[in-house]
Amino acid sequence: MAQSGHKSAALPLALAYVALIVYASLYPFADWRDQGIVPWAFVTAPWPRYWTGFDFGINAAGYVPLGFLGAISVLRHRPDTPVAVAVVRATIAAAALSFLMETLQSYLPARIPSNVDWALNSAGALGGAVLAGLLERLGAVAHWDGTRSSWFVAEARGGLVLLALWPAALLFPAAVSFGLGQVFERMEDGIADWLADTPFIDWLPVRQFELEPLVPGAELLCVLLGALVPCLLAFVVARSVRRRAVLLPLVLGAGIAASALSALLSWGPQHAWAWLDLPVQIGVVAAAVIGAALLPASRRLCAALALIAVIVQLGLINGAPESAYFAQTLATWEQGRFIRFNGLVQWLGWMWPFATIGYLVLVLSRDIRHS
Repeated sequence: MAQSGHKSAALPLALAYVALIVYASLYPFADWRDQGIVPWAFVTAPWPRYWTGFDFGINAAGYVPLGFLGAISVLRHRPDTPVAVAVVRATIAAAALSFLMETLQSYLPARIPSNVDWALNSAGALGGAVLAGLLERLGAVAHWDGTRSSWFVAEARGGLVLLALWPAALLFPAAVSFGLGQVFERMEDGIADWLADTPFIDWLPVRQFELEPLVPGAELLCVLLGALVPCLLAFVVARSVRRRAVLLPLVLGAGIAASALSALLSWGPQHAWAWLDLPVQIGVVAAAVIGAALLPASRRLCAALALIAVIVQLGLINGAPESAYFAQTLATWEQGRFIRFNGLVQWLGWMWPFATIGYLVLVLSRDIRHS
């Protein structure tokens, strides 16, 4: 495969996915204990007594992206590697990761290691790696390299990774549509729990104000900014106004689709669009209009506006408490069938805005240094 002038986004995406798998596999990270058996005893265990099609599907599907990204990473960073070798390497690496996760689960009373899970994870990774190999054979990967070179700037890797992760981050229920990064209240409670029964609890500052629910205007502004930031991020990495004009509806469409899927998973198919009320519609349309007006804006201006927008949104959304209705929705994810999936997307939803801030600061500092 020909080497491109662009750095591949496959490797950072694969590493991010590995981190998410580790979190999801070992959640809730509590009550570690030695059960008196070798941690790999699950390999020879009998067929599990209780299982569902959902468990089978999610265990296989969850490792497909890892196998795909792993094979693409090998092919991009070592272009002379035969496709079959890249597929084997990616599959073995993913299977080894799955084996390690199942082994560590033997120390967690809330998790049950399973040879079936290991086999399904490995099969999913193999399927993803084979798909990557087929696309490479068909020239689709090389075609993507050419497309990326014509659509995106050379330093687009970080922005593309963030854009790819944004719809996944939206899958975790948010108190406000497109309102990622609401961490203040949970972080405050978490720190208090960690410091409980220690002398350091007295050092913890006491908040002197009550968190107030967002007024309708502030909520609409949060929606607008939350939808606009990824659009501006796409503008930062796009090469031309024409490319931006295509990316604008694609980014907004991906966000709307991810939010609808989140509602579907939380409340059922009949409520998939319940979140799209009038304020959200106004916010999304306003984001589209502002995005269209900024199509010809410079890359530096788009980065600066995106940075301001994400900081303002974080300030607004973290100044409001989580509602009881929102807490009930979270219980569906954190205690129900989405308990594993919860770990994959919860941290994405919390950390995506802060990672975006870091990336935008890096872009602006690089532009200033080169100007």
